[in-house]
Amino acid sequence: MASPSATRSPGRRTGLGSTPYYVVAGGLAVLFLFPLVWSAWASVSPSAGTSQDSGYGLGNYRALLDYDAGLWRYLANSALVSVLTVVFTLGVSLLGGYAFARFEFPGKNLLFLVTLAILMVPYATLLIPLYVLLGMTGLQNSLVGLSLVLAMFQLPFATFMMRISFEAIPKELEESALLDGCGTFRALTRVMAPAVKPGLITVGLFAFLAAWNDFIAPLILISDSTKAPLPLAIATLRQQSMGAIDYGATEAGVTVLAVPCLILFIALQRHYMRGFMSGALKG
Repeated sequence: MASPSATRSPGRRTGLGSTPYYVVAGGLAVLFLFPLVWSAWASVSPSAGTSQDSGYGLGNYRALLDYDAGLWRYLANSALVSVLTVVFTLGVSLLGGYAFARFEFPGKNLLFLVTLAILMVPYATLLIPLYVLLGMTGLQNSLVGLSLVLAMFQLPFATFMMRISFEAIPKELEESALLDGCGTFRALTRVMAPAVKPGLITVGLFAFLAAWNDFIAPLILISDSTKAPLPLAIATLRQQSMGAIDYGATEAGVTVLAVPCLILFIALQRHYMRGFMSGALKG
């Protein structure tokens, strides 16, 4: 006679076994989402010394909308910087990752280690030399120059991600394209790039989030208030007279900053996870 444990359905065992996973995942979700929900709630709640001093409403958002050059101008600056950073990062890391993964040349591994070593250099220590360099090239106080600087800080991680993504693709795929008459560059753009799409999306998402939320680099490199990205504008807006802080406008700005990041992450999370798994699937 079969025991109760032997007749228990596999589906039920799986369901019970996954309960701790869902409990932990749900707890982490609540933990990480709570600050954002609290910021959104605080941005519409009444608070003395803010633009929403009585009742619930969008007074803080109106203050943010009308501040200095206007919210839409700052959003456009942030969007331009973020898009340019993504384009620069993807272009260079795609070529660099492909070269490190597929070509053999003297000093290849040493050069790759030196590239990764940039991650160990404190971010802020490089901004003053870069400020001088941008002044010499005519890109100081420029959104393009700011994008180049932000892309430079993303390249070590991006190159690493693209290298492991290319190494996870069988060489036979590339060799078949070369045998069909494709040159190296055409094989890269027509065959290999689509094959590493999850890695490209992961790199692009990281670059966008870093550029969209960065505050220190614009603070050092941008002196024209009309060219400031949104994080820098929010930091300026929050300071009131006599050292007081406009918490309502600050929370409204945090909420506006977070919404595009949430939308992008939710829309691309499937590709994002596949991009991180590409190196684990190698071989």
